[in-house]
Amino acid sequence: MSKRKLFLGVVSGAVVGGLVTLFDRETRHYAKNKLTTVKSSTTYMVKNPSETVHNIRVALNSLNDNLSSGSSNLMNALEQVEDSLEKVTNKNENKEIE
Repeated sequence: MSKRKLFLGVVSGAVVGGLVTLFDRETRHYAKNKLTTVKSSTTYMVKNPSETVHNIRVALNSLNDNLSSGSSNLMNALEQVEDSLEKVTNKNENKEIE
């Protein structure tokens, strides 16, 4: 029950906050423009579903490629750090032995 009250409080607070911000003329104008843009984009997507699916697939492939290259770069950086730490550690051990 407490989770439900929390969720209801957060949602009602967001709604009230959104309504209060609409008292400003510039905010109303911005919201109206954004809603018009969303409406036209949604209408285009509904009328052209195959193109929408294709665009989503292309975007996901691009995201996947970026994540793969990023993880490769991260692995290379970690290997370089590890090698550098091993060199520093080995130099310190050699000085202590002598």
